[in-house]
Amino acid sequence: MIISRTPLRLPLGGGGTDLPSYYREHGGFLVSAAINKYVDIAVNDRFEDSIRVSYSQTEIVASAEEVRHPIVRQALRLAGIDRGIEIVSIADVPSNTGLGTSSSFTVGLLNALYARQRKDISRQELAELACHLEMDLLGEPIGKQDQYLAAYGGVTCLEFSRSGEVTVSRLRLSHDAADQLESNLLMFYTGIRRSASEILQAQNAATQRQEKPVLSSLHRIKEIGYAIRDCLVQGEVDRFGELMHEHWLAKRQLSTRISDPQIDAWYDLARRHGALGGKLVGAGGGGFLVFYCGSNKRALRDAMHAAGLPEMRFRVDPEGSKILVNV
Repeated sequence: MIISRTPLRLPLGGGGTDLPSYYREHGGFLVSAAINKYVDIAVNDRFEDSIRVSYSQTEIVASAEEVRHPIVRQALRLAGIDRGIEIVSIADVPSNTGLGTSSSFTVGLLNALYARQRKDISRQELAELACHLEMDLLGEPIGKQDQYLAAYGGVTCLEFSRSGEVTVSRLRLSHDAADQLESNLLMFYTGIRRSASEILQAQNAATQRQEKPVLSSLHRIKEIGYAIRDCLVQGEVDRFGELMHEHWLAKRQLSTRISDPQIDAWYDLARRHGALGGKLVGAGGGGFLVFYCGSNKRALRDAMHAAGLPEMRFRVDPEGSKILVNV
């Protein structure tokens, strides 16, 4: 029995510049944090010479090629496993809510399968293998942020070269800045679940067409990402909250589908009750709203609760994907 645990992620700044359509021309940069909400994957040898996969559905099939779940099927191919295995996944939050569950699932599954094969794999290799699976083999219109944060954990900066290489650096925060960041970020569930693919496909297409409004917004988002890095390192955490608002305004220029009147109303409500800034987590359209509130957090919590948005409390995960059990 092998059990892996892999964190989800919360983008802090620069998100969207990790897509190949952007970084291949301009280079990309972002800051993101892994959080203590997880995807757990259990892998076990199966007594019968078949494959059982349990997620929101359960499959029992004769071979890897018959597995319907596309990530599991490709992961089994990459690991060279064709039969005689059981895979069970459990996640702390639903899929399609903007926290990168699919990539955390991919990283955690690959980590568990390679541990079963007794193969050492570095965090960099694990992240790139997950990117290869999702982006190249499955053709998902996503970037590299989610896989790298799932593999590395922590509050992490990612620099994307035009060739696609990723430079990873852990953001060194003072204890006071780290405590302030965790304490002042509040996350609320909108109850809206959506696939990011259509929004990201539209962004990719607009970027490839060199549409000026989209490129200008992505350039600004990257600038804000660098500014967020600097203010966090310097301990100016309230300034980060203000930059979140600027980031949200720039992100909304990427697509009319990122927000809607209901999301705008919730965002405005939060701003009236103490939030310096905020954003929808992920590509947009639904999922979780996160706000930075430096003071009077009770007023913000009460306002969101009255609006029907439950809070999900969290902390930063410092470790990334790891093997919990290997027996």
